[in-house]
Amino acid sequence: MKKYYQDCEKVLIEVVCNCCGKKIPVRNGVAAEDYISVEKMWGYFSDKDGESHSWELCEQCYDRITSQFTVALERKVENELL
Repeated sequence: MKKYYQDCEKVLIEVVCNCCGKKIPVRNGVAAEDYISVEKMWGYFSDKDGESHSWELCEQCYDRITSQFTVALERKVENELL
């Protein structure tokens, strides 16, 4: 879950892992640890038509959950991080 301070512009003030509740440190509006952020707008042919869901996972929860996948996720190593 992300929280923003809204004044003249949107500034990130808090990130919490929706799985374990860990608070991701935020400094000057930037997360100090990486995490995964998911946003999904459900469409036709689902039981959630028109609903928008969003959530965040810390790296540890991401690793734990993806290690249980029946079909392994695809991994690529990038040589340059932008």
